[in-house]
This record gives sequence, C-alpha cells and structure tokens, in this order.
Amino acid sequence: MVRTVIEWSVRNRSLVTLAGVALAGFGVWSAYTLRLDAIPDLSDVQVIVVTEYPGQNPTVVDDQVTYPLATAMLSVPGSTDVRGISMFGWSFVYVLFEDGTDLYWARSRVLEYLNYARDRLPAGVEPKLGPDATGVGWVLQYVLFPGWYCSKYPRGIWQDPEEDRWYATMEAAAAERRSHLKRVRGFEYPGTCPVDGTPLVAAEQDLASLRSLQDWFLRYPLAAVEGVAEVASLGGFVRQVQVVLDPHVLHAYGVSLDDVVRAVERSNNDVGGAVVERAEHEYMVRSRGYVRLDRLEDLGTAVVGMGNNGAPVLLSQVATIEVAGAMRRGVGEYNGRGEVAGGIVVARFGENAYKVIRDVKQRLAELEEGLPPGVLLIVTYDRSALIERAVNTLRKALIEELAVVVVVCGLFLLHVRSALVVVLVLPLGLLVSLGVMNILGINANIMSLGGLALAIGVMVDSAIVMVENAHRHLHAESERAASGGSVRARADVILEAAVEVGPSLFFSLLIITLSFLPIFVLGEQSGRLFKPLAYTKTFAMAAGALLGITLVPVLMVWFVRGRVRPEDRNPFNRALVRLYEPAFWAALRCPWLTIAIVIFVGASALYPWSQLGEEFMPALDEGDLLYMPTTDPSISVTKSRELLQQSDKLLALFPEVKTVHGKIGRAETATDPAPLSMIETVVQLHTDSAHWRQRPVERFYHDWPQWLRWPFAATFWPDHRQITTEELKLGWTDSDGTRHPGLNDVVHFPGVANAWPYPIENRINMLTTGVKTPVGVKILGPDLAVLNELAERTAVVLQQKVPGTLSAYPERAVGGYYLDIDVQREEAARYGLTVGDVQDA
Repeated sequence: MVRTVIEWSVRNRSLVTLAGVALAGFGVWSAYTLRLDAIPDLSDVQVIVVTEYPGQNPTVVDDQVTYPLATAMLSVPGSTDVRGISMFGWSFVYVLFEDGTDLYWARSRVLEYLNYARDRLPAGVEPKLGPDATGVGWVLQYVLFPGWYCSKYPRGIWQDPEEDRWYATMEAAAAERRSHLKRVRGFEYPGTCPVDGTPLVAAEQDLASLRSLQDWFLRYPLAAVEGVAEVASLGGFVRQVQVVLDPHVLHAYGVSLDDVVRAVERSNNDVGGAVVERAEHEYMVRSRGYVRLDRLEDLGTAVVGMGNNGAPVLLSQVATIEVAGAMRRGVGEYNGRGEVAGGIVVARFGENAYKVIRDVKQRLAELEEGLPPGVLLIVTYDRSALIERAVNTLRKALIEELAVVVVVCGLFLLHVRSALVVVLVLPLGLLVSLGVMNILGINANIMSLGGLALAIGVMVDSAIVMVENAHRHLHAESERAASGGSVRARADVILEAAVEVGPSLFFSLLIITLSFLPIFVLGEQSGRLFKPLAYTKTFAMAAGALLGITLVPVLMVWFVRGRVRPEDRNPFNRALVRLYEPAFWAALRCPWLTIAIVIFVGASALYPWSQLGEEFMPALDEGDLLYMPTTDPSISVTKSRELLQQSDKLLALFPEVKTVHGKIGRAETATDPAPLSMIETVVQLHTDSAHWRQRPVERFYHDWPQWLRWPFAATFWPDHRQITTEELKLGWTDSDGTRHPGLNDVVHFPGVANAWPYPIENRINMLTTGVKTPVGVKILGPDLAVLNELAERTAVVLQQKVPGTLSAYPERAVGGYYLDIDVQREEAARYGLTVGDVQDA
C-alpha cells in the first residue's frame, strides 16, 4: 500500500506539488485565523445560577434560596458537582458538568430544571442564569476617573512622543510627523497645559456620573462585541432617589410607613389610555406622572395622609427627598488615588481571547472620543500582552529549531538542493498541523505550540533518511554507468530508493505517534492541560508520515540533481565515525562491563529523582500580579475602602508597577461571588525593561582588575541583571548584605495575610477548588466555633513548620455580626400589631 502511494505520487508529481502548495496556503491562512490564548482553559464546564434576594442575611438566603436550588440541580443530567454560595442579598449556585459536555446543552438542561425549582422559592425571587463564561474569561479590565484637561482644548491635544512636542491640532504638525502623533485627552495629575501653559482644569465628574457613563455609555456597546459574554460594572455609585423619613414627624402627623410607600408608588407612574380621533387625526391618550431627577420637588407634593384639621399632609413635610447612591457590595480603586468606576470584560467560554481583546480595545478607542472632557479611561489588565509573549516565545523557539535542522541537514548532506527537500517539508508539516488545529477548533497556546516544537526533530527523520538513501542509490547508479552499464532515468532511481525505505519510515513515525495516545485517556484538568500538546504532536507526526511518502519523493525528483557526494566522502560523517568507532568496539569487547555501567548510571538517578518536587503545571510568569490579602470577614465597606486605598498607594510606589487597580467585594457579575473581606488588586507591571531595577551578580571575574573584567561584563557574563518577578514580590539581599524590600515587605498590615498569585492562576484555583492559594486544608465538622479554632491552630503550624511557606491564614467560618431585633409577640398583640407590622416600621 505504501509503495503504491509512493509510486503514484512520483508519477503524478505535478498534482502532488499543487496539492502541497494548496496545503501550504491553507496552513498560512490558518496561522492568521487560529484562536489564540496563553494557556488552555482548565476550567470545568459550568453553569451559574444567580439569585438576588435583597436585604436578606446569608442564613435566610441559604435556607430559602441556595439550598432549594442546589438540591434541584443535583438531578441535572451530566452534572458532576453542585456548589452553593450564600452571601448578603445574593445566592450563587454553580453546576459543574462532565468533560466534553456542550456548554449550551448544559445551560438548556439547567434552565429546564430551574423552571421546576422556582415554585420552591419565596415570592418575588427570580433566579437567572449567569453568563456563558467563567472567571477565567476575565480578559480585560479598565477604570474611569476624572483627570485634568486643557480648558481651551476640551477634546484633547496631540503629542509627538519621539520629539516630545505638543500641538493643539494635528494640522499644526509637519505633514511627515502626523503619523507619529498621539492624541492626549487629559492628564492624571494637575499641572499646566503643554500647548499654551494655562493651568489644567479638573473634570467635574463624581462617582455617580462615572458609574452612569460605565453603565449606559460603555457597557452595552462593549457587550455587543463578538465573543463578549458580558461587561461587568465595578465601583462608583448607582443613582437612586431616596426618601429619608423622620419617625417622630410621622408619629406627629399620624402617618404610617405603608401610607408613605403607597403615596410614592401612586405619585410616580405613567399610564396609557385609549385612542381618540380629533380633526381627522388619531391621538394616543397618556398620563405622564414619572418624577424627573431635576424636579424632585414634584414628588414632595404627594399626599401621604390627612391632618387632624382636614389639611393634606405632604411627603415633603415628613421626609427629605434626595438623590444618593444605592447600597453596594463592591468598591474599585486606582493607584491609591481614591475610588473609581470601571468595567470587566468577560469573554465567552471557548472564544478566541486574543481577537476579543483586540476588538474590545478598538471599540473602547472609538467610545473614548465621546467621554466628557477630562474623563480618562485607563486599561489596567490586558491579557493580550501575555498571549503575545507566550506565542512569540514559542514562535521564536520554532524558528530556531527550524534553523538548526536546516544547518545540520546542510552539513551532513553537503548538497544544497537535497537540503531544500527538508527545508520545504518541515514548515509544510507544521502548516498542515495548524490547518488541522483550525478545523478542530484547538487554540494556539503554550501547550499546543509546544507539541509542534517537540515534533520537529522527529518529523524530518523520514525526509533525511529518504534523501540519504537516494544519494546512495544515485552514487551507485553513477558508478555502474561509469563501468559501462545501462543508464536508468534519475526519477526511476529515486523512486527505487524511496520505495526501499518508505514503508519502514512511514510505520516508524506512526509507532511514535501512537506513543502519545495514552494522554487522550486523561480527564478533568490533566486532560485539558495535556491534550492540546498530544493533539498537535500527533497531527505533526501524522503530517510528517504522510508527506514522507507523498511529497518527499516528489521533491527529491525535483531537487536532487547534479553531483551527489556519498556518505564516506563527507568529512563530517568521517569525523563522527572515527569518534564513535572506538567506543563501539570497546562495548562489544566488554559487554558485561557495558551493561553494568548502564545499570549503574540508571540506578544513580533514582535518589535525585526521589528528591524532585511534584507540580501539576509549572508556574507561568503572566507579567502581572494579583494582590489578594485576607481580611476580617465582618469588615465594613468604609474600612475596606480605606485599606484598599492604602495598599494600592504603597504598591504604586515601585518603579516596576505600571498601574494598580484594586477591587474589594464583588463586581456585578455572576462570575465573581466575592465577599467584602476579599481584596483583589491587579498589579500591572511594565513590559519595558527600562523600568525594572538591576541587581549585581557575582561572576568568576569579580576580583579581577577592571581592564580584565570589562570584556566579560560587556558581552556574555554581565555583572548586573534585571530583577525577577519573584524578587519584586519578596525582595532580595545583595552579597554585601543590603536588603531590598519587595511588595510583600512594604504592603503589610496587622491581621492581614498576604497572597500574591497570578491572575489566571488564581481564577483557575478558585474555580476548581474554591481555594485562592496553591495549597489549602479543608476541615469539616458541625460546630463553627470548633472549626474556627482548628483553622487558627492549623495556620500557625503550617506557617512555622512547613519550609517555604510565605503566609498561612485561616478562612474563618464564623458568622457575621448581626443587630437582632426580636419582636415580643404578646406586647405587639396588646397594641393590635403583628410581627410584620413591627418589622415594616
């Protein structure tokens, strides 16, 4: 069968060549359209059910909402785990499904069972599905805050960064420099306008206005971008008309709370009527009764009761009407400057994260033009930078491997045309693999591209062996022709050489391909991590095997021409044979000694192997950090805001830090069930090495004279290097004993335990285990007080006894603080009141 394929390919080499060109074109197109991400999405297939139960404490939410929903979700087909989280006013139920379950099939099943569970919930409580995304889908974050702007140029001015010159308009710059200009809408700090020297004007936007811009101007256009599941708002204040009552005045006028509620409802409404005809026109009847924010005094004229003298009692007489912010469970902060509003862009599950980020940033640039003067929009987290670094690193490694393979083939073949066979087949095999990845929807990430890197060395084996065999046959044919034999066609000689070794090479590559099949049996996180690598390596090996029996023989016919040097006349081959031959004969003369040496070398690796640590996935330097301290579970919004601003201000002092976007509590998304005690501060680091500090490095030439040290320090062994991310976090000590504090040393508050995970790493940990640190200890039991005590003792032991522990803290399981009002039913009955009447008051 393989011989037949080789013979057919050589006889139809023009058709095979055209097919190869078509495959190459499809591979190039796939390389530009592949979905890009940094790492495979390791999160489970999950559906989130979120329910708002305003004003209810966690115990009530758990008993009346979370527990009924969680028990109903246990029967959903394909579900493997159901988790419930109850907090003040909110319930979150996470339904996890088996690997391979279609997300939208799972969502439809959950929705089906949700319809039955609604009857078990309190009246007015409506559960709804969360977005078709997970916490890993947080691909971009931004903040809105009021800055300063030039009063004469409210729409912005233009800067030439290279020449450090400013212009009022683009036309004011030289024509050849206009393409280098950058528009600057405002400034983060006060000062003078670079164009005319006048003082900058502060933007007049408060937190409520910023939140309105986020909710109504930015949120919906960004949510319409393809691949975006939702845009979650964070920080600021949601405007609310509040009626603040005075109980003493209510009592004096004899007005109840129900009277006020009824009057407000009846005084703020629009209604429609019928249609009437007048003067040959149709008029729609309506009554307009909604109160406008700029005319709140109209609401004050609502009648809430009648006085003793028969005069109406107005709402303005018993209450103060004002516009204020609604109660919030999340706060945003930027660079220690104070509160800001912002947004979190959540990408859909399985989408092309890189394309989503690119489209969102393009849409943000368009929307930014419509913001009020001086209002700045700053991106504080952008995963596309990590994706570009990861893909570029592997792309560079692939190019280097290709170059090495080409050089080695050229040296050992010593025939440029023959080396071209390998040079053409190797990238074509990679392009075919990219095409298959595109068809199957496999993301290009560090694991999938790593599989291609692993396959490069093996892919070229068949081409090299086949070319060398063709060289041997052509040399033998030339010698036979020189001795007077009949001359055969060169294509026939190459075909004979290819048929001779083709089947063996084909099946050898298939055997190597089969060695990765056990990886496909892996499930859950391990399968999601390693299957992309196994897929791409299998695709590459299969492509190499197929090209080896189709395109390689054809390319040999096209390119293997001219004088071919045999192996024994290649100086590199002769040198290697001379080096290898003594060792070969020595091994044959002393076989038992050879076997003993092999066993000894193998056994000597057992002890180092037993001392190696174990880790599921190597740490990935994402380029940004996440500061996640743990605070007291009953901390207030005011105190948490103060703690957040202080920590952000300290973090922003480091030169390596570009932006600091702090979040405490939850953003308005089902993918973020964070309590007020949870701080999540995204620390965006500079990518330019000029902002990173250098530290001295001890070298072997340290004690040499300066004139001897200079050649080494200026070339391959510099005496300084850039600090690492770990050193930035934990600090470092120079050889002379000088201590340089890190982020963890500076940002340290009493009673607060620090944690410094990476953003994606933390999202994965939280989704899979519910623990935000690499190692967690769960203690189960019925008594919360005992659990809290055991957690405290466990944290102390881990901190003191386990080497390498940065911090250990207990997740306190105790309840929050409550101000309980217990109604005395007998006393209430004496006054003709029910428990509900007292609670409403």
